[in-house]
Amino acid sequence: MSFFKKSQTLAQKIIGLHCDKDYVEEGEIVNAKVDLVLGNDITMPLAIKEFKKTGAKKVFNTDKIAIVPDHFTPNKDIKSAQQAKFIREFAAEYGIKNYFEIGRMGIEHALIPEAGLALPGNLIIGADSHTCTYGALGALSTGMGSTDIGMAMATGETWFMVPKTLKFNFNGNLKQWVTGKDIILFLIGKIGVDGALYKSMEFSGPTIESITIDERFTMANMAIEAGAKFGIFNVDRKTKEYLRSVGKKEEDYKVFESDEDANFEKIYNFDSEEIDLLVAAPHLPSNVKKAKELKNITIDQVVIGSCTNGRLEDLRIAAEILKGKKVNRNVRTIIIPATQKIYLDALKAGYIENFINAGCAVSTPTCGPCLGGHMGVLAEGERAISTTNRNFVGRMGHPKSEVYLSGPAVAAASSISGVISVP
Repeated sequence: MSFFKKSQTLAQKIIGLHCDKDYVEEGEIVNAKVDLVLGNDITMPLAIKEFKKTGAKKVFNTDKIAIVPDHFTPNKDIKSAQQAKFIREFAAEYGIKNYFEIGRMGIEHALIPEAGLALPGNLIIGADSHTCTYGALGALSTGMGSTDIGMAMATGETWFMVPKTLKFNFNGNLKQWVTGKDIILFLIGKIGVDGALYKSMEFSGPTIESITIDERFTMANMAIEAGAKFGIFNVDRKTKEYLRSVGKKEEDYKVFESDEDANFEKIYNFDSEEIDLLVAAPHLPSNVKKAKELKNITIDQVVIGSCTNGRLEDLRIAAEILKGKKVNRNVRTIIIPATQKIYLDALKAGYIENFINAGCAVSTPTCGPCLGGHMGVLAEGERAISTTNRNFVGRMGHPKSEVYLSGPAVAAASSISGVISVP
C-alpha cells in the first residue's frame, strides 16, 4: 500500500494530485489543474478564438503555455502564413514565454521534452492528439480539442474522466534492428485501434527498461493509435539521466508508480523475442504485418522523421544502414530531424553527410508530409513507407495513395531497394 488513501494506478495518482484529492475513482469526472497547455499552428488559432470568447484579459500563467508552429512551417502558402502570424501576435500580446518558431523550433512533441517542459508527475494537455508522447517521462499527457485548450488557457484547469488502466509487460530481448516502433505496432496489431479506448496504457517489464528514452517517446506517442487517453512509463535511471541532460534536477519533479495491488482492468504479458520488424499496411495502424512478408511492395517515397521517429536514435539507425549506399533512383527519400538540436547533433555525428551522400533530401524540422501538409505530399497511386504514426486514407496526400508505417531500419533499407525491405 502507498501513502494514498487506497491503492491506485499511475493515472489515478497524478490526476488526484492535480485536483487536490488523495483518491479518485475510475470513471469519476474531475476538474484538474494542468502544468502545461500546448498548441500548434493548426490548432492554436481556434483555441485563441475560444479563449477570447471567455473575456479573459490574460492567460492563467505565461510560463505554462507553449505554442509551436510546426505543421505547415516554414509556411507553405498564404493561409498557413496568416495562421502563423495570428498565433505569433497572440504570443507577443499575452507574453507567452514558450513560443518557438523557425530557427529555434522543432516538431512540438520532440521540442517540449527537449526544452524541459514535460516532467514526471505533470498533467499536460495539448491541442494535438499525439500529446500523449510525454508519458515516456512519467507525465500524464493527452490531446484535447481546441475549445478545451482555449478554456484551459484562461483558467489553468480542465476536466477528465479518470480512466481505467491496461498494463503491458514485455519480457525478453529484442531482435536486431527491432525498436520501440515495432513494439507499439505489435501491440496495436494485437488489441486494435480501439483496444485501449479512453484508457491509460502503462508499459513495463525488462524489455521496456532496456530500450532508450527515444524509443519510449515513440511508444507513448502512438498510444493514441490504440485509442488510449494516456500512455505512460515508470521513471527510472534512464529517465533521470535524460532529465538531467535537459537541465532538470530530481527536486524539480514528482515520481509516482502504480501500487502493486492497483486495480488494472487487464494485464498483458508478451515475449519480446517474438516481435519482428513490422509494418502497418494501409489503411490502419492496426493492419500490422511482418516487413519481410511485404517484400514485393514497390515504393515511391520514404519519410524518416515526425514526432514519432525523428529523434537522434532514429537518425542514427537510418544513417548506419545508408552509410556508403545510394537510395534507389525511383525513391524520393526525405529525412526530417525533429528539432534544431537533433539536426545539429546529427550533423556533428556525421549522419547528415551520410544522408546527403546517399541521395536523401534533408529538411528543416517540420511535421510536413506526415499529414500531407508539404515537403512530401503523395500523388495519385503513389506509395510511401514512413516512420510517421498514421496511414489513413489520404493521410499523406491523394486519397488514392498508400502509406505504410515502419521503424527507421525498415524505412532506410526500403529506400535503397525500392521495395519494402529489412536490413
